[in-house]
Amino acid sequence: MARASSGTVNPHGRTGVRIVVAGDQGTGKSSLIITAAADNFPVNVPPVLPPTRLPEDLYPDRVPITIIDTSSRPEDSDRVAEELQRADTVVLTYACDRPETLENLSIFWLPHLRKLEVKVPVIVVGCKLDLRDENQQVSLEQVMSPIMQQFREIETCIECSASRHIQVPEVFYYAQKAVLHPTAPLFDQESQTLKPRCVRALKRIFILCDHDRDGALSDAELNDFQVKCFNAPLQPSEIVGVKKVVQEKLSEGVNERGLTLTGFLFLHALFIEKGRLETTWTVLRKFGYNDDIKLADDLIPPLKRAPDQSVELTNEAIDFLKAIFDAFDGDGDGMLRPRELEELFSTAPESPWIGTPYEDAAEKNAFGGLSLDAFLSEWALMTLLNPTFSVENLIYIGYPGDPSSAIRVTRRRRLDRKKQHSERNVLQCFVFGPMKAGKSALLNSFIGRPYSETYNPTTEDRYAVNVVDISMENKKYLVLREIPEGGVRKLLANKESLASCDIAVFVHDRSDESSWRTSSELLVEIAGHGEDTGFEVPCLIVAAKDDLDSFPMAIQESTRVSQDMGVEAPIPISVKLGDFNSLFRRIVTAAEHPHLSIPETEAGRSRKQYHRLINRSLMCVSVGAAVVVVGLAAYRVYSARKNASG
Repeated sequence: MARASSGTVNPHGRTGVRIVVAGDQGTGKSSLIITAAADNFPVNVPPVLPPTRLPEDLYPDRVPITIIDTSSRPEDSDRVAEELQRADTVVLTYACDRPETLENLSIFWLPHLRKLEVKVPVIVVGCKLDLRDENQQVSLEQVMSPIMQQFREIETCIECSASRHIQVPEVFYYAQKAVLHPTAPLFDQESQTLKPRCVRALKRIFILCDHDRDGALSDAELNDFQVKCFNAPLQPSEIVGVKKVVQEKLSEGVNERGLTLTGFLFLHALFIEKGRLETTWTVLRKFGYNDDIKLADDLIPPLKRAPDQSVELTNEAIDFLKAIFDAFDGDGDGMLRPRELEELFSTAPESPWIGTPYEDAAEKNAFGGLSLDAFLSEWALMTLLNPTFSVENLIYIGYPGDPSSAIRVTRRRRLDRKKQHSERNVLQCFVFGPMKAGKSALLNSFIGRPYSETYNPTTEDRYAVNVVDISMENKKYLVLREIPEGGVRKLLANKESLASCDIAVFVHDRSDESSWRTSSELLVEIAGHGEDTGFEVPCLIVAAKDDLDSFPMAIQESTRVSQDMGVEAPIPISVKLGDFNSLFRRIVTAAEHPHLSIPETEAGRSRKQYHRLINRSLMCVSVGAAVVVVGLAAYRVYSARKNASG
């Protein structure tokens, strides 16, 4: 396996590799570059060379190399820093006959790269090997091992002599290789194991190549894999040899059906340990992975949409997810436990639902398990917030169709209002309100969490998603987005901030007059922003904590605001008592009819009256002009007849 063909031409998609050479003065930087480029040791060396380009066909990958020499003068340090920050890889030099230049790598140069946030592979090169003291018997490994332990960015160490032409081409071969086939994303040098993201990518590749899904690569499947990745078949004797190598080291790496996943991973670890990183990288790139071991951007379909359009999964994608749910529900209890969910996403770079906003967004049972509805709700949320990321993860877990068939862009909400109906299956509700109004309690109850008297202030936007059954045929995914009181100004700084909102809910503590006042002010502010930007949204008012006595004049105040703004009267709920007054259904129903429940401010009302007046005036002018035109035409006809009769 992994015998590469010789005709490969730049499969990396790179237009070139930029190598910056730095180090103490007099360590042989310029001589090294000239000897590599001209194959001759220079007699007179200029202080700093201009950019030097090596022949494209010098190395097998056929990727052009540009080498940047740097000055060692203190006054040029800013220029050197700029070059280092533009590097694809850095070659740091020291002189083998001057130990202090080696010490200066760990004292100055390597910390300096970190300070500049230069996060590229580093090649350490000992120049002037021919001048080293013959009595010095310490090996390069002994010298460099402690430095490499401290600075993991060092990819390779090598010694050379430009004057004796010893290992000069190898320096820039390793530098190029460190860019095209880096070790760091694949292999942990300390533990000597494949890194988790590499394992997960190789597992996905193994599954894709295991056509009969029997958990092993047969001889035919191994051969297909070899041809796909390296454009060359394996001979039967080579397949036997590969399996023999694995079986001798790892008995579970091969079974009667062929090479197992364990054996497949072992082979790649073996390639990397032997310095054959290009083998594993070739495999990864053939299956669409980039240098971060994630799917390359060009594999994900681009999306074009207006601000008031959203993205949802298609029925085809949902059917696939239902089948995946059943396949990974090992105990058949209708729930995906954390272990089962981790296994489901074991072919993705990481589980996509770790951390905000997804980790605590859906309903879970006591063991942290997700029902099918909760599982699909998480996917609905991910597709709404980050459709590209959602499609990417669908591909990772084995979606078989064209990626573009997995999602659909909804109709513009502005058109929904004209049609007086929303066709969306996923509806987003912004939840506004002052502190301690009960917003978080509302979200918690929506995803089945018990009521708690403990107050934990929300400082960042938070999401909760669940299924709302309107009828047997009508099931919607409702996304509640809690906007902290302190986050409203930041939200409204964006003119299109309400474009993604299907409905807004304003929560207040019905026992607290100041809570009501703040909530009603927020309603006016949001309504005004919608009128100013053209993204008006339906709004509902929620009177939370209905288990407490309302403040005096609460009914009169709420009635006045509701009537003035043209919205429904506040909906009383008590999360503590579990009385929600069909709130979530009412939210969905209002969102489905986006032409209703839209609040109107005084400024908005005045603006509409002004426009009506202008339109009426224009109509009168138009009618008047039409009368004049008709009269003039009639006069001309009369005049023509009169002249004819005369």
